[in-house]
Amino acid sequence: MSIPNRPPNLNPPNLKVVTAAQMTALEQESERQGTTTDTLMERAGLAVAAIARQRLAAAPGGFAGADILVLVGPGNNGADGLVAARHLRRWGAEVTAYLVTGFPAANLPPGNKLAAKLELARRYDVSLLSAADDPGLERLAGRLSRSRLVLDAVLGTGRSRPLTGTVREVMLRVSDYRNQPASGPRPLLLALDLPTGLDADTGAVDAACPGADLTLALGFPKAGLLSFPGAAKVGELMTLDIGLPPGLGEADISLELLTPAWVGRRMPARPLNAHKGSFGHTLVVAGSRNYVGAACLVAAAAGRVGAGLVTLAAPESVYPSAAAQLTETIHLPLPEDGAGQIHPDAAGIIRDLLPRYSCLAVGSGMGRSAGTAAFMERLLLDGAASPASSPAAIPPSIPPSIPVVVDADGLNNLSRRPDWWRHQENRPGPLILTPHPGEMATLTGLATAAIQQDRVATARRYAAQWQTVVVLKGAFTAIAEPGGGGRPEPERDGLVRLSPFANPGLASGGTGDVLTGIIGGLLAQGLTPFDAASCGVYLHGQAAAALTARQGNAGLLASDLVAALPQTIHQLRHHCAADVY
Repeated sequence: MSIPNRPPNLNPPNLKVVTAAQMTALEQESERQGTTTDTLMERAGLAVAAIARQRLAAAPGGFAGADILVLVGPGNNGADGLVAARHLRRWGAEVTAYLVTGFPAANLPPGNKLAAKLELARRYDVSLLSAADDPGLERLAGRLSRSRLVLDAVLGTGRSRPLTGTVREVMLRVSDYRNQPASGPRPLLLALDLPTGLDADTGAVDAACPGADLTLALGFPKAGLLSFPGAAKVGELMTLDIGLPPGLGEADISLELLTPAWVGRRMPARPLNAHKGSFGHTLVVAGSRNYVGAACLVAAAAGRVGAGLVTLAAPESVYPSAAAQLTETIHLPLPEDGAGQIHPDAAGIIRDLLPRYSCLAVGSGMGRSAGTAAFMERLLLDGAASPASSPAAIPPSIPPSIPVVVDADGLNNLSRRPDWWRHQENRPGPLILTPHPGEMATLTGLATAAIQQDRVATARRYAAQWQTVVVLKGAFTAIAEPGGGGRPEPERDGLVRLSPFANPGLASGGTGDVLTGIIGGLLAQGLTPFDAASCGVYLHGQAAAALTARQGNAGLLASDLVAALPQTIHQLRHHCAADVY
């Protein structure tokens, strides 16, 4: 989003994501600091009206004289909607405010919080209707049929579901109208802060919740807007600055949304006098006879994000095919077993060579067997005894400064040792784990459905317990820092960053391998594990978004992502230079 009238920010923050309780606390603190709730309402309503006018002005028919319907609820969300209605009428639209409140429009109870805003709307000739005067909702139906834009200002963060009574009937009528076959263009539906019926914290939705074309989050996006099933009702998400005091309480909010300016500022510098050694050396350990492509995707992605050198260590049978595809990559053939998978003895070779490299990316396409499990154990856990291990222990030889990103079969093999995470003293360095929900279920023993129900809490809990960066992949990928000193329930929540992308185009084989390579390439260039994972997830999502915008979200190949990475980085640097976030 664009935030005007601010000086250039050389270290722009990510965008905080809040719960309903946190938003209420921020508004209360704002009041104590001298910015009243009424002031916030006026700013919010004006900002919403400006976006509505902009959207209609860009649509056929333009803005002047456009019919707009504002659905007004009983609380602050409704008051914001009345402010927006007033400004839209003042600018030349034909505006109807429909009160979903249970009392007549002409007879608001004394002291009602909407009374002052309603009186101002009257002065500007906003038409007023009420569900109390429309028992069959026929007048609502008539207004829906002629409106070019509907503003949902019924329920905000105070109450979302379940919907009952008149509110439910009104929202069902809106949903039915938008879902029926239309002979002409449907009205745009803009949700003010939240689509009515969407839970601000969990993303749960009522059956009557209408799907918005655009949701305008006030101040900060609410967590439920970035959680399914609610996210499917949000449409486009835009966050509006409503004038909360800068930095208000944000240090205590431990969930944030990645922004292009934040990512752009962290892209590794490329000085004019640099050489290949300036940008690090990524070691990729991946692949098997059945999964040659996975190894190639990881190595190619590491190079495409700017790693100076990339070495691919893969089983001997993989080498001929990989070498033919990756002409710029250094190749290190490894001993393999009879199935074409990495032999456990290869761990000693890798451990001895690791001091030559800047980071390690391991696991993609490795396959799962007792032998590959033994390889992972020897490599990362220093040969601690397990049924899958060789009796021969490998002496510690890895310096504690080699960051490691573990993906795919690397995770599945690691999970064969239930207490793997207790062996922190033997790690080669800080770990980044990149599971999708199924792999996270294997690692934790949780059901996949339980993980998906609260992805942020799951990522945060296990990042703290395992003392690793956890990248829980999927729509709105969650990246959790290791926090809480290894305690499962830390005193202070560790920070979680969310990807802003949910893209079905990424639901194809190999896209996760590309992410592993991106993170490995950024680690080689000196980013911290948490920042490398965060920036890698954003780059991955942005590249996919650009591709699907041009070609649709079916048929995207992982190799398409690899090719798009340099341009994506270039655009992020340009975006960052413009200081827009």
